Amino acid sequence: MGIRNDARLALKLVREAVASRRAQLRLTHTLQKQHPLPKGHFTVAVYFADGPVNLYQMRQWYKPLAELAETWPVVVLSRNSASAVTIMEESPLPVAFVRKVTDLERVIDEQDIRVVLYVNQNTRNFQMMRYGRRWHVFINHGESDKMYMTTNQFKAYDYSFIAGEAALSRLRRVLWDYDFDKRALMIGRPQADHYSGRLPYTPDEREVVLYAPTWEGDRPSAAYGSVASHGVALVKALLASGRHRVIYRPHPRSGVVDHDYKNANHEIIAAIAAANASDPSAHHVHDTGPDLGWQLAASDVAIVDISAMVYDRLATGKPLLVTRPANAKAEIDTSGYLSDAEWLDASAAGEIVARLDAVTHDAAAQERLHSWVERYFGDTTPGAATARFHAAMSHVMDEWERHAALHAGDEPS
Repeated sequence: MGIRNDARLALKLVREAVASRRAQLRLTHTLQKQHPLPKGHFTVAVYFADGPVNLYQMRQWYKPLAELAETWPVVVLSRNSASAVTIMEESPLPVAFVRKVTDLERVIDEQDIRVVLYVNQNTRNFQMMRYGRRWHVFINHGESDKMYMTTNQFKAYDYSFIAGEAALSRLRRVLWDYDFDKRALMIGRPQADHYSGRLPYTPDEREVVLYAPTWEGDRPSAAYGSVASHGVALVKALLASGRHRVIYRPHPRSGVVDHDYKNANHEIIAAIAAANASDPSAHHVHDTGPDLGWQLAASDVAIVDISAMVYDRLATGKPLLVTRPANAKAEIDTSGYLSDAEWLDASAAGEIVARLDAVTHDAAAQERLHSWVERYFGDTTPGAATARFHAAMSHVMDEWERHAALHAGDEPS
C-alpha cells in the first residue's frame, strides 16, 4: 500500500509540474499580446491567490463585477500563473499577474486602488491586506450555513458584504465585539441576476434533476460530500427511471483527498455515459462547465450537499433536497434553513424517485421554502440584489473619500 501511495504521489507531482509549465508558457504568450494596463485607471481590485481548482469562486463574480466596472473600473490581481491565464482568456475583466510581492507593489503604485475585494479566505490574502489606505472587503463566493461562514476571519476585513438577515444572525451568534451595523452590509445574491449558460439539451417531458454535490472535505467536521455515500445509488436510480434527466455537477475538488470518493465520482460519470449510449434521447448531463445558472433555472428539483449550492438553489424558490452527511462528526448548523430542510439520508438514496415525487407535490414544503428564501436573500426580484451590491460599493467608496480627506495631510509611509 505504501509503494502504491508513493507512486500516486509521484505521478501527481509530475502532472502538476507539467501543468504548471504549460500554464506558464500560455501565460507568457498571452502577456506578450496584452496591452499594458492603463496607469491610474483602476479603483477596485479583486485579489485572487488560488490555483485553477478554485476558479469557480471567481467565475460567479465575472458578470456582476463587469457591470460594477462600468462605474468603478475593476482589475483582477492573480497570484497564480494557471489561474491568471485562464481568467485572462475567459473573463470580461482585465487581469494583472502579480506572482511576486514586488509585482503586487508595482500595480499598487501604478493604480488608484481604493477597494480590494476577496472571494475567499486564502492565507495569502494577508499579503495584500498589509497595504493600508484602502478598504479590504470580503464578498465571499456564496452563501451557506457551513462553519466557514462564521469564521472569526471576518474581523480581518474592513467590510463584509453578506447575503441577508440569515447571514447577519449567524454571525451575531459567534463574532464578539464586532460592529455589525458598520461592517456587515447586506446585498443579497447579485450573481442570481446574471445566471448564464445555454441548455445542452432540448426540454421535453422528462423531470430534470440537478445533483450538485460538494467535495469530501479535508477534515471530519467539514465532511459534507455525498458522492460516495449517496451519489452512486441515487444517480443510478434516476437513470433507471426512464422519466428523469440528470444534470450531474460535481465539485471541482471531488476526490482530491479521498481515493474512494474519486472512484465514486468516476462511477457516476461512467453510469451517465452508459445511460446516454443506451438511450440518446435521455440527454443526461455531466456538467463541468464554467457557467453556473442554467442548471439552477432549468432543473425541476435539485439534490445538493451542505454547501453554497443549497443557497444558490434556495434563491430560485424551487424544490430541493439536502443530503445528510454520512460522517457523524460533520458539523451542521440547524439554526437556519437546515432546521427546516428536506433531508435525504444515505439509506434512502436508492429510493430517490419516490422521495422526489413526494417533495415536488408538497404545498406546505413549498410555503416553507419561500419564507426561507426571503430570510436569506431578501428581495429576489430581478435586479434588486445588483442594486444593493452597487449601493454597498457606493457607501464604501464614499467612506474612502471621507477618510482620504481626513488624512490628506498625513505623511506617506
